[in-house]
Amino acid sequence: MIPLEWMPPLMFAGLIVFMLIGFPVAFSLMAAALFFSAIAISEGFFGMPFLQAIPQRIFGSVLANDLLLAIPFFTFMGAILERCGLAEEMLDSMGQLFGRVRGGLGYSVIIVGFILGAITGTVAAQVIAMAMIALPVMMRYGYNMRYATGVLAASGTITQLVPPSLVLIVLADQLKTQSGSADVGSMYLGAWGPSLLQIALFVLYTFFLSRIRPDYLPVAPESDLTLKGWALWKKCLLGIIPSAVLIFLVLGTIMTGIATPTESGAMGAMGALLLAWLRRASITNLRGLIQEAYQNTMRITAMVVFILIGSTCFSVVFQGVDGGQWVEALFADLPGGWVGFLIIVNLFVFFLAFFLDFFEIAFIIVPMLAPVAVKLLSPVLLDSMNGNPQAAASAALVWFGVMLCVNMQTSFMHPPFGFALFYLRGVAPKEVKSSDIYWGALPWVGLQLIMVAVVIAFPALVTTLLDKPAAVVQSQDFNFTAGEESKSDSPSKLDEDAPVTFQLDKPVK
Repeated sequence: MIPLEWMPPLMFAGLIVFMLIGFPVAFSLMAAALFFSAIAISEGFFGMPFLQAIPQRIFGSVLANDLLLAIPFFTFMGAILERCGLAEEMLDSMGQLFGRVRGGLGYSVIIVGFILGAITGTVAAQVIAMAMIALPVMMRYGYNMRYATGVLAASGTITQLVPPSLVLIVLADQLKTQSGSADVGSMYLGAWGPSLLQIALFVLYTFFLSRIRPDYLPVAPESDLTLKGWALWKKCLLGIIPSAVLIFLVLGTIMTGIATPTESGAMGAMGALLLAWLRRASITNLRGLIQEAYQNTMRITAMVVFILIGSTCFSVVFQGVDGGQWVEALFADLPGGWVGFLIIVNLFVFFLAFFLDFFEIAFIIVPMLAPVAVKLLSPVLLDSMNGNPQAAASAALVWFGVMLCVNMQTSFMHPPFGFALFYLRGVAPKEVKSSDIYWGALPWVGLQLIMVAVVIAFPALVTTLLDKPAAVVQSQDFNFTAGEESKSDSPSKLDEDAPVTFQLDKPVK
């Protein structure tokens, strides 16, 4: 006889065992769900009809979810822009613009990484494209190898946070509770503050390093600075203006309410195709590029859907054995209140990211933590949301989601499974040591963890741009007595001197 309270932790342990055996994560989730559902049925925790919820959730909440259609659109857009030569032009022009400044190539990589992050939304495309272009130039100029590899990996992972990040779309879909939910537009608005501040941190780190160790970040040789004046600015603008138009098509339409995330993703995909067609002179095989983008989109979308189906199976069985109550009891009683909750959760996600991809963390862990986050974080934001409890609940989920997004950037940067480091190792020249790639990533992981602490300490960094609805009003009675209180002779008789009741509306504080 297995006690009911043992089942939730046993399910997590079983999931780890299935993954250690070598099952893919999606099938590990399904296998753990089916295995422990058999145990739960045999122990009488729920009956066989309970499992009907699994296909209902899969067809009703996964395959019929219009929001998830945005994922293939944004993936396709990123795959097109990865290969159309936009990154090369921007890095070349920015490199010449900042070439006379010590560490100029570092600044260029950070700024171009931010711009590309706002139009591609995929880490792999960005890290590979920028490493192939910028790393040989940095090596030729004599940049410190650990700084060069670190800045390339970090500027690629900023794509995780800068809208239209796929992570933000997935988190918006998963952060739904009975009290409130986080929509994609709010997640995008909330992510702008942290993403801009993180870019500023990267720039400041480069600036101070150029002052402390000037030999690490040399000035570009004058012989390579071939463009000056208007010719240089023209080349910069030719890369920035199309990017700005595409950013507006994707983000501006969402944040202004003109289009849904799916519609803006479709416009972004069409904009990427148009940009590739306009640049067809510099593309050797446009048809092959589009075909490869289709294949890449199909592969990533299929992976996401299979993981989501597996996590749905796991989640239904987990809730059937009172897993939600177990998670709430586990995290709600932590010392330190909401601050202790956020510290423990972020440490947990940070170490979990050593072994799991961000999609897996978002689909498995986030739905379990969302109800606890609403319960603990909503009171913190109640005053800033004009005392509106529903707005505070939704803002709490946006704050929590953006914070996790900042944290999950590190999953691409730290060993043993830092995918950005793998991408970098795959395209870096043989003379670049793997030890330099791993050691070079550590300062940037530290900067990303500093950003997590800043987002915890200053929630206004996320919530400032969110809609703040008017305060909820409730009726309250006030008695105004016209004369002395008297009793009526008969209950049915109206007493002209009786107290008169007025009903006024007063905001809830």
